[in-house]
Amino acid sequence: MSAGLDIRRATQQDVPVVLEFIRELAQYERLTHLLAVSERQLEAELFGADSRVEALLARCDGMPAAFAIYFHNFSTFLGRKGLYLEDLYVRPAFRRRGYGRAMLAALARIAHERGCGRFEWTVLDWNQTAIDFYRSMGADLLEEWRICRITGEGLERLAASDRPAGPE
Repeated sequence: MSAGLDIRRATQQDVPVVLEFIRELAQYERLTHLLAVSERQLEAELFGADSRVEALLARCDGMPAAFAIYFHNFSTFLGRKGLYLEDLYVRPAFRRRGYGRAMLAALARIAHERGCGRFEWTVLDWNQTAIDFYRSMGADLLEEWRICRITGEGLERLAASDRPAGPE
């Protein structure tokens, strides 16, 4: 790893750079059709009074190289909070230099310092390079778990429902 790598928490001044990373990640994951975040919204979510999400930035010799978005979740079985990595992205020009590992290690240190019982994230099933990388670091892929997601109109309908869905 380059001695010029600097990993730090993002500041409000970094919001435009974080948004650039988010746009690049959406392109990489072929999900630009889902991209709706604005700079103003991102700033409010990262630094507003009710913020529950954080970001790390990695720079190599001053150039933005990688970013991560993370937040706390909770394990009912452990009875402890966890750290959840929503997104990690290393720009192509900076890959294969150990920066992804350095970012994950920085996040693991944050989780450890905060007394988290676990550190977890998801990976797209087609991203074999990432899957192999995570396994090489000792990560377990929980094949038996599936992500459930409700968005848009489905979320609105569920939120508006006021009675049990099944028989009483």
